[in-house]
Amino acid sequence: MLNFVFFVTTLLTVFLFYYGLLKDKRVLILSVIWLGVYGWLAYIGYFEDIDASPPRFLVVLSGSVLLTVILYRLARTIKVRTDFLMAVHIVRIPVELLLYQLYLQKEVPLLMTFKGYNFDILMGISALILWVLIKFSNKWKVPNSILVGWNVIGIFFLLSIVLMAILSSPTPIQQFGFEQPNVAVLRFPFIYLPAIVVPMVFLSHILFIKALIIKDG
Repeated sequence: MLNFVFFVTTLLTVFLFYYGLLKDKRVLILSVIWLGVYGWLAYIGYFEDIDASPPRFLVVLSGSVLLTVILYRLARTIKVRTDFLMAVHIVRIPVELLLYQLYLQKEVPLLMTFKGYNFDILMGISALILWVLIKFSNKWKVPNSILVGWNVIGIFFLLSIVLMAILSSPTPIQQFGFEQPNVAVLRFPFIYLPAIVVPMVFLSHILFIKALIIKDG
């Protein structure tokens, strides 16, 4: 059940980001390629060989960075939909709930959950509130300064949990979670969290801030 819910959450992230970039087919094609390649590698257990040298988790990290760069370059010429970019962050709610369930199944350490040092669920909840205000409120317009500040905080929270996840994974640089390491993201479909979901959530922040700056300019 967790696998199905997370897979649907991943598809929802891709869908919202795709619409945020005005349904650019290049974004959709690239997303499908990433889903296929990383999904297949995780399904056959490629990333679960933690004794491989160099660590195969580096393939995930390098792919995440590459996807971020490519998507950003594609988005440079697109006038984005900020309402859909805000909606992307709502998926952080189910992601955090799923991470807690994975902790209970001893597949991620406690520090990666909202009961540890992961406060990312607050960004998901606040994103839902802001999305409703942006989409439906005619009485109160969210000031751009608040939106910029919110996105900056969101980037900080996201990078914090990414760092914790990396340092909790069974690699030579592991610093946390030795009693219960971060192994869930090495298998299907949770490989999509670092490979696809994180890059799209990060870019949704960056592109939102860029759109606000252009608007003010």
